[in-house]
Amino acid sequence: MANELLSWNRFLKRLVNGHPTRKLENCHYLLLLKELLGIGSVKIADEKNSKELKWVQTEIDLDNHIIVPKVDNMEPKAADQYVEDYISNLTKTNLSMSIPMWDAHLLNVKTSDGAVSHLVFRVHHSLGDGTSFISLLLSCSRQLSDPNSLPTFPAPKKKPISTSVWSRLFGVFIRIWTVLLVYWNTLVDVLFVVATTYFLKDTQTPLKAPSADVAFTPRRIVRCVLPLPEVKFIKNATNTTVNDVLVAVTEAALSRYLNRKYSMIIKKKESAMENNLPKNIRFRTTLFFNLRSSPGIHPLDEMMKKKSKAEWGNKIGYVIFPFTIGLKENPLDHIREVKVRMDRKKASLEAKFRFFIATVFLRFYRTKVSTDPLN
Repeated sequence: MANELLSWNRFLKRLVNGHPTRKLENCHYLLLLKELLGIGSVKIADEKNSKELKWVQTEIDLDNHIIVPKVDNMEPKAADQYVEDYISNLTKTNLSMSIPMWDAHLLNVKTSDGAVSHLVFRVHHSLGDGTSFISLLLSCSRQLSDPNSLPTFPAPKKKPISTSVWSRLFGVFIRIWTVLLVYWNTLVDVLFVVATTYFLKDTQTPLKAPSADVAFTPRRIVRCVLPLPEVKFIKNATNTTVNDVLVAVTEAALSRYLNRKYSMIIKKKESAMENNLPKNIRFRTTLFFNLRSSPGIHPLDEMMKKKSKAEWGNKIGYVIFPFTIGLKENPLDHIREVKVRMDRKKASLEAKFRFFIATVFLRFYRTKVSTDPLN
């Protein structure tokens, strides 16, 4: 293990400092990331341009970025707790802006899900969003069947084009109706954003913090492994998406959790179907939307092209998504209701509105943190 870690550290050092090696040929995207995106750079104030932050190349000391803690052998359940505690403790520290803003933590523990080690990669959001880094990760991997081939990316589905005159007229009507619906939904959503900012608050529940100071407290990370084949099976059976299923599972889990908490508050024994939840609980969360013209995961080469519809960077907006807290006799009802609400949010420009507000604030307050409630 020591020899493997030593080899890995040497490889990373050559990678981030640009030394030639044949091993880099299969991972040249990381060099591209280093040159274009700042994984080997720091941000400093530009004295010639109103102290606006700019990227400057720097040498990397891997001892500041690669952390491999010494861990004793432990049982899988204890390892699960160790991984969660380790990630939670990372939220108590900030990435230093004096060095490239990323670090990697290699945890050599075997957890109950069968994993023999874990790589925790922490990176500053200024380098890119989740979609960008997923594309980078996939582009640095290879197929098991062919080690020299990149993994295949899902091709966008093309809808068949009808040549019928009536079909075309109906299509025009649907487009006009869709545009009107999107603008109406956007107006309603923006009004709700303003209302939420000033007076429309969520119901006080055991999950809601008593004050806004919770934003500065350590976060707790909980891992949960779900079998993807079963998620896809439910997705296909309900004609929804994987995202719809996962959001519905979260809603159902929170409903059961709150029901158990309220039963403890009123000192009642919780039964399987007894509803202890108050009526009309207002409970909302934040969901992030990929705002790229071409959604989905794309090869990194495509993301790096100029004027690409799947460009690298931070192209995300978020929406306020309402959860329906309640117990359902049929758990699939959660999925059906979530799909209706999710389709409603997709037929709105709320995410783009929030992205626009954030862009405006960054435009006029480049070196300051935007604290406006709409951002």
